[in-house]
Amino acid sequence: MTMLPCTAAFLLLSFLQTVKIADSQSFIGINYGQVADNLPPPSATAKLLQSTSIQKVRIYGSDPAIIKALANTGIGIVIGTANGDIPALATDPGFAKSWISTNVLPFYPASNIILVTVGNEVLTSTDQNLKNKLLPAMQSVQKALRDASLEGKIKVSTVHAMKVLGQSEPPSSGSFDPSYGDLMKGLLEFNSANGSPFAINPYPYFAYTSDARPETLAFCLFQPNAGRMDGNTKINYMNMFDAQVDAVYSALNSMGFKNVEIVVAETGWPYKGRCQRGRGKH
Repeated sequence: MTMLPCTAAFLLLSFLQTVKIADSQSFIGINYGQVADNLPPPSATAKLLQSTSIQKVRIYGSDPAIIKALANTGIGIVIGTANGDIPALATDPGFAKSWISTNVLPFYPASNIILVTVGNEVLTSTDQNLKNKLLPAMQSVQKALRDASLEGKIKVSTVHAMKVLGQSEPPSSGSFDPSYGDLMKGLLEFNSANGSPFAINPYPYFAYTSDARPETLAFCLFQPNAGRMDGNTKINYMNMFDAQVDAVYSALNSMGFKNVEIVVAETGWPYKGRCQRGRGKH
Protein backbone atom coordinates (compact mmCIF):
# COMPACT_ATOMS: atom_id res chain seq x y z
CA MET A 1 0.00 0.00 0.00
CA THR A 2 1.30 3.40 -0.92
CA MET A 3 1.75 5.68 2.06
CA LEU A 4 0.60 9.26 2.25
CA PRO A 5 2.76 11.58 4.35
CA CYS A 6 1.06 13.48 7.13
CA THR A 7 3.90 15.96 7.62
CA ALA A 8 4.79 16.87 4.12
CA ALA A 9 6.71 19.00 1.71
CA PHE A 10 4.34 20.24 -0.96
CA LEU A 11 4.71 19.78 -4.66
CA LEU A 12 3.59 23.06 -6.13
CA LEU A 13 2.38 21.84 -9.45
CA SER A 14 0.69 24.74 -8.15
CA PHE A 15 -0.65 27.41 -10.28
CA LEU A 16 -2.02 30.85 -10.23
CA GLN A 17 -5.50 30.81 -11.61
CA THR A 18 -8.10 33.46 -11.94
CA VAL A 19 -11.68 32.49 -11.50
CA LYS A 20 -13.69 34.04 -14.28
CA ILE A 21 -15.85 36.69 -12.66
CA ALA A 22 -17.55 39.55 -14.45
CA ASP A 23 -15.23 40.65 -17.26
CA SER A 24 -12.03 39.08 -15.97
CA GLN A 25 -10.06 36.65 -18.10
CA SER A 26 -9.05 33.26 -16.75
CA PHE A 27 -5.46 32.08 -16.95
CA ILE A 28 -3.15 29.41 -15.64
CA GLY A 29 0.24 30.17 -14.16
CA ILE A 30 2.89 28.63 -11.95
CA ASN A 31 4.64 29.35 -8.68
CA TYR A 32 8.40 29.63 -9.14
CA GLY A 33 9.84 28.28 -5.90
CA GLN A 34 13.55 28.19 -5.16
CA VAL A 35 13.71 25.94 -2.10
CA ALA A 36 15.10 22.93 -3.96
CA ASP A 37 18.30 21.37 -5.26
CA ASN A 38 19.64 21.36 -8.81
CA LEU A 39 17.32 24.03 -10.12
CA PRO A 40 17.95 25.16 -13.69
CA PRO A 41 19.15 28.74 -14.14
CA PRO A 42 16.39 31.33 -14.51
CA SER A 43 17.23 31.81 -18.19
CA ALA A 44 16.55 28.13 -18.89
CA THR A 45 13.31 28.28 -16.94
CA ALA A 46 12.19 31.32 -18.91
CA LYS A 47 12.79 29.47 -22.19
CA LEU A 48 10.85 26.48 -20.92
CA LEU A 49 7.92 28.67 -19.91
CA GLN A 50 7.86 30.30 -23.32
CA SER A 51 7.43 26.86 -24.89
CA THR A 52 4.22 26.33 -22.92
CA SER A 53 0.87 28.10 -22.62
CA ILE A 54 1.74 29.41 -19.15
CA GLN A 55 0.99 33.12 -18.98
CA LYS A 56 1.74 34.09 -15.37
CA VAL A 57 4.47 33.36 -12.82
CA ARG A 58 4.47 34.04 -9.10
CA ILE A 59 7.84 34.25 -7.39
CA TYR A 60 8.27 34.17 -3.63
CA GLY A 61 9.97 37.51 -3.15
CA SER A 62 11.54 39.64 -5.84
CA ASP A 63 14.64 37.80 -7.07
CA PRO A 64 16.23 40.11 -9.67
CA ALA A 65 17.75 37.23 -11.64
CA ILE A 66 14.32 35.69 -12.20
CA ILE A 67 12.67 39.01 -12.99
CA LYS A 68 15.41 39.80 -15.52
CA ALA A 69 15.18 36.34 -17.10
CA LEU A 70 11.47 36.86 -17.74
CA ALA A 71 12.04 40.17 -19.52
CA ASN A 72 10.55 40.45 -23.00
CA THR A 73 8.67 37.16 -22.65
CA GLY A 74 5.28 38.77 -22.12
CA ILE A 75 4.73 36.54 -19.09
CA GLY A 76 2.95 38.31 -16.25
CA ILE A 77 5.04 38.34 -13.07
CA VAL A 78 3.78 38.43 -9.49
CA ILE A 79 6.37 39.54 -6.95
CA GLY A 80 5.99 39.86 -3.20
CA THR A 81 7.26 41.55 -0.10
CA ALA A 82 8.28 39.50 2.91
CA ASN A 83 6.05 39.45 5.98
CA GLY A 84 8.97 40.96 7.86
CA ASP A 85 8.86 44.04 5.61
CA ILE A 86 5.28 44.89 6.54
CA PRO A 87 5.99 47.05 9.65
CA ALA A 88 8.48 49.22 7.76
CA LEU A 89 6.21 49.47 4.72
CA ALA A 90 3.33 50.54 6.95
CA THR A 91 5.18 53.24 8.86
CA ASP A 92 7.89 54.52 6.53
CA PRO A 93 6.83 55.87 3.10
CA GLY A 94 10.50 56.07 2.19
CA PHE A 95 10.87 52.32 2.69
CA ALA A 96 7.98 51.61 0.34
CA LYS A 97 9.42 53.99 -2.25
CA SER A 98 12.82 52.32 -1.92
CA TRP A 99 11.25 48.86 -2.28
CA ILE A 100 9.55 49.85 -5.52
CA SER A 101 12.70 51.60 -6.76
CA THR A 102 14.75 48.46 -6.13
CA ASN A 103 12.37 45.68 -7.10
CA VAL A 104 10.16 47.18 -9.81
CA LEU A 105 11.56 50.23 -11.58
CA PRO A 106 14.81 48.67 -12.88
CA PHE A 107 12.85 45.90 -14.62
CA TYR A 108 9.45 47.24 -15.65
CA PRO A 109 8.07 47.30 -18.35
CA ALA A 110 10.48 44.88 -20.06
CA SER A 111 9.65 42.46 -17.26
CA ASN A 112 5.86 42.41 -17.13
CA ILE A 113 5.28 42.84 -13.39
CA ILE A 114 1.52 42.80 -12.86
CA LEU A 115 1.02 42.36 -9.12
CA VAL A 116 2.83 43.01 -5.85
CA THR A 117 1.66 40.81 -2.98
CA VAL A 118 2.26 42.36 0.42
CA GLY A 119 2.98 39.44 2.73
CA ASN A 120 1.67 35.89 2.69
CA GLU A 121 -1.10 34.48 4.92
CA VAL A 122 -0.73 37.36 7.36
CA LEU A 123 -4.27 37.40 8.74
CA THR A 124 -4.02 33.79 9.89
CA SER A 125 -0.68 34.35 11.59
CA THR A 126 -0.39 34.83 15.34
CA ASP A 127 1.20 38.28 15.06
CA GLN A 128 -1.53 40.82 15.80
CA ASN A 129 0.81 43.74 15.15
CA LEU A 130 1.52 42.38 11.67
CA LYS A 131 -2.20 41.98 10.98
CA ASN A 132 -2.90 45.56 12.03
CA LYS A 133 -0.14 46.90 9.80
CA LEU A 134 -1.08 44.88 6.70
CA LEU A 135 -3.55 47.35 5.19
CA PRO A 136 -1.36 50.42 5.85
CA ALA A 137 1.54 48.54 4.22
CA MET A 138 -0.57 47.80 1.14
CA GLN A 139 -1.67 51.44 0.98
CA SER A 140 1.95 52.55 1.22
CA VAL A 141 3.02 50.29 -1.65
CA GLN A 142 0.05 51.55 -3.67
CA LYS A 143 1.14 55.15 -3.08
CA ALA A 144 4.73 54.33 -4.07
CA LEU A 145 3.44 52.89 -7.34
CA ARG A 146 1.25 55.96 -7.85
CA ASP A 147 4.22 58.24 -7.30
CA ALA A 148 6.13 56.23 -9.90
CA SER A 149 3.23 56.63 -12.38
CA LEU A 150 2.52 52.90 -12.22
CA GLU A 151 -0.85 52.96 -10.47
CA GLY A 152 -3.30 50.83 -12.44
CA LYS A 153 -0.48 49.15 -14.35
CA ILE A 154 0.71 47.12 -11.36
CA LYS A 155 -1.81 46.00 -8.76
CA VAL A 156 -1.29 45.50 -5.02
CA SER A 157 -2.84 42.78 -2.87
CA THR A 158 -2.00 40.20 -0.20
CA VAL A 159 -2.33 36.40 -0.10
CA HIS A 160 -4.67 34.59 2.28
CA ALA A 161 -4.90 31.07 3.66
CA MET A 162 -8.23 29.24 3.45
CA LYS A 163 -8.41 29.58 7.23
CA VAL A 164 -9.73 33.11 6.73
CA LEU A 165 -13.04 31.39 6.08
CA GLY A 166 -15.10 30.56 9.12
CA GLN A 167 -17.42 28.37 7.06
CA SER A 168 -16.80 26.68 3.71
CA GLU A 169 -19.40 23.90 3.54
CA PRO A 170 -21.61 23.94 1.67
CA PRO A 171 -19.85 26.32 -0.73
CA SER A 172 -22.91 28.54 -1.06
CA SER A 173 -22.70 29.24 2.69
CA GLY A 174 -19.05 30.27 2.58
CA SER A 175 -18.26 33.13 4.94
CA PHE A 176 -15.23 34.79 6.48
CA ASP A 177 -14.27 34.11 10.07
CA PRO A 178 -15.91 36.95 12.01
CA SER A 179 -12.81 37.29 14.19
CA TYR A 180 -11.12 39.06 11.25
CA GLY A 181 -14.02 41.53 11.12
CA ASP A 182 -12.90 45.05 10.29
CA LEU A 183 -9.45 43.89 9.15
CA MET A 184 -10.95 41.81 6.34
CA LYS A 185 -13.45 44.52 5.45
CA GLY A 186 -10.66 47.05 5.09
CA LEU A 187 -8.64 44.74 2.85
CA LEU A 188 -11.64 44.01 0.65
CA GLU A 189 -12.43 47.72 0.36
CA PHE A 190 -8.83 48.21 -0.79
CA ASN A 191 -9.15 45.41 -3.37
CA SER A 192 -12.42 46.83 -4.66
CA ALA A 193 -11.23 50.44 -4.84
CA ASN A 194 -8.01 49.56 -6.65
CA GLY A 195 -9.25 46.75 -8.89
CA SER A 196 -6.85 44.28 -7.31
CA PRO A 197 -7.60 40.59 -6.79
CA PHE A 198 -8.40 38.64 -3.65
CA ALA A 199 -5.58 36.07 -3.60
CA ILE A 200 -6.15 32.75 -1.83
CA ASN A 201 -4.19 29.53 -1.17
CA PRO A 202 -6.68 26.64 -1.31
CA TYR A 203 -5.20 23.27 -0.36
CA PRO A 204 -7.60 20.31 -0.77
CA TYR A 205 -4.98 18.21 1.03
CA PHE A 206 -5.72 19.89 4.34
CA ALA A 207 -9.41 19.13 3.91
CA TYR A 208 -8.44 15.49 3.39
CA THR A 209 -6.32 15.33 6.53
CA SER A 210 -9.37 16.30 8.59
CA ASP A 211 -11.54 13.66 6.89
CA ALA A 212 -9.18 10.91 5.73
CA ARG A 213 -11.66 8.60 4.01
CA PRO A 214 -11.08 7.03 0.57
CA GLU A 215 -14.04 8.94 -0.88
CA THR A 216 -12.61 12.21 0.43
CA LEU A 217 -9.25 11.43 -1.15
CA ALA A 218 -10.92 10.82 -4.51
CA PHE A 219 -12.84 14.09 -4.15
CA CYS A 220 -9.63 15.99 -3.40
CA LEU A 221 -7.58 14.39 -6.19
CA PHE A 222 -10.06 14.92 -9.04
CA GLN A 223 -10.65 11.17 -9.20
CA PRO A 224 -14.01 9.55 -10.02
CA ASN A 225 -16.44 10.03 -7.14
CA ALA A 226 -20.11 10.58 -6.44
CA GLY A 227 -19.60 14.28 -5.83
CA ARG A 228 -20.98 16.45 -3.05
CA MET A 229 -24.27 18.24 -3.44
CA ASP A 230 -24.77 21.80 -2.26
CA GLY A 231 -28.34 21.67 -1.02
CA ASN A 232 -28.83 25.41 -1.52
CA THR A 233 -27.72 25.69 -5.14
CA LYS A 234 -28.22 22.04 -6.19
CA ILE A 235 -24.72 22.09 -7.66
CA ASN A 236 -23.01 18.70 -7.40
CA TYR A 237 -19.32 19.42 -6.86
CA MET A 238 -16.99 16.78 -8.27
CA ASN A 239 -13.80 18.01 -6.60
CA MET A 240 -12.71 19.85 -3.47
CA PHE A 241 -10.84 22.55 -5.35
CA ASP A 242 -13.95 23.89 -7.07
CA ALA A 243 -15.89 23.70 -3.82
CA GLN A 244 -13.23 25.68 -1.96
CA VAL A 245 -13.04 28.42 -4.59
CA ASP A 246 -16.82 28.76 -4.71
CA ALA A 247 -16.86 29.04 -0.90
CA VAL A 248 -14.49 32.00 -1.23
CA TYR A 249 -16.76 33.56 -3.82
CA SER A 250 -19.74 33.14 -1.49
CA ALA A 251 -17.77 34.76 1.34
CA LEU A 252 -16.94 37.75 -0.84
CA ASN A 253 -20.55 38.00 -1.96
CA SER A 254 -21.82 37.88 1.62
CA MET A 255 -19.75 40.97 2.44
CA GLY A 256 -20.84 42.86 -0.65
CA PHE A 257 -17.68 42.35 -2.72
CA LYS A 258 -18.87 39.87 -5.35
CA ASN A 259 -17.10 41.78 -8.13
CA VAL A 260 -13.65 41.43 -6.57
CA GLU A 261 -11.68 39.00 -8.71
CA ILE A 262 -10.41 35.81 -7.09
CA VAL A 263 -6.88 34.61 -7.84
CA VAL A 264 -5.70 31.20 -6.70
CA ALA A 265 -2.17 32.11 -5.65
CA GLU A 266 -0.95 28.69 -4.62
CA THR A 267 -2.03 25.08 -4.24
CA GLY A 268 -0.40 21.67 -4.29
CA TRP A 269 -0.17 18.17 -2.88
CA PRO A 270 2.49 16.59 -0.62
CA TYR A 271 5.25 14.53 -2.16
CA LYS A 272 7.21 13.53 0.94
CA GLY A 273 7.15 13.74 4.70
CA ARG A 274 8.42 12.37 7.97
CA CYS A 275 5.46 10.31 9.10
CA GLN A 276 3.16 8.10 7.10
CA ARG A 277 -0.57 7.79 6.80
CA GLY A 278 -1.38 4.39 5.38
CA ARG A 279 -4.99 4.93 4.46
CA GLY A 280 -4.72 6.56 1.10
CA LYS A 281 -2.94 6.22 -2.15
CA HIS A 282 -0.72 8.91 -3.56
